[in-house]
Amino acid sequence: MYKNIIFLFTVFLIGCSTSSPQEEPQGVLPGPIDTSGLPDVNAPDYWDKAVLVWQDEFDGDTISKENWISETGAHGWGNNELQNYTAEDNVSVSDGTLKIVAKKMELSPGTVEYTSARLNSTTHFTYGRMEIRAKIPDHKGNGLWPALWMLGSNINTAGWPACGEIDIMEYVSFEPNQTHFSIHSVANNHKDGTQVTSGPVILETIEEEFHNYGILWTDKYLKFYIDDIENIKLRFPRPAISNVENWPFSGPFYFLMNIAVGGDWGGLEGVNDAIFPAVMEVDYVRVYQVK
Repeated sequence: MYKNIIFLFTVFLIGCSTSSPQEEPQGVLPGPIDTSGLPDVNAPDYWDKAVLVWQDEFDGDTISKENWISETGAHGWGNNELQNYTAEDNVSVSDGTLKIVAKKMELSPGTVEYTSARLNSTTHFTYGRMEIRAKIPDHKGNGLWPALWMLGSNINTAGWPACGEIDIMEYVSFEPNQTHFSIHSVANNHKDGTQVTSGPVILETIEEEFHNYGILWTDKYLKFYIDDIENIKLRFPRPAISNVENWPFSGPFYFLMNIAVGGDWGGLEGVNDAIFPAVMEVDYVRVYQVK
């Protein structure tokens, strides 16, 4: 028990690890840890003290394999999605941005395949300000479901939703000019209709301009913002009586970036083949932490 507490205290201070996101996090406790003597996360100037600890600016002409790995396959991804995720054909880096491209492929007359990409960060993080600057694909019709999000690194052993999910930005193209922010856990998830979500947040230029999508994450709360950390769109405080079912957010999480096609939500209004190719651009991914 003593060793586990020391380990968790160290994770709180350091925040990030260079381990693979598929590794099991250790020492996650069901209740709040002792933060006496540490900075007050509710202080007005708390996030002013955060420093940049990890970033990918997507310079050059190739994606960093040290920072990102691809998940591949066409098995529906738990949401009856239509795309086949590939390792290389649907992602590129140029002019300072990452491009994730969803495509329609004609396999034979009357037979089509949708391809896209899903990237996972190789580094995982516990607490901090996580920010992704991105531009959603131009609006051409229904069927796209781009997302910038995070999953608990223990997903391979705990499963979903026990691992926890943080949706930094979700968009469905049948609802243009708006975005969504959500968290998922055993206690709160869309499969049971109990998810915690912002609902639709109006953002008139989401398809035309880059915006900053971010979270402020401590052992006391998750806050979701657009463009500025003062522009909070969803607050999720840690429950007064917390456990791994309603607060799986005390361990390491990793980033995911993808464009899904169709699916239980993205495909509610069908898929318009005029939307392809569809490109989501990512300018940067940055992590700031208070030491």
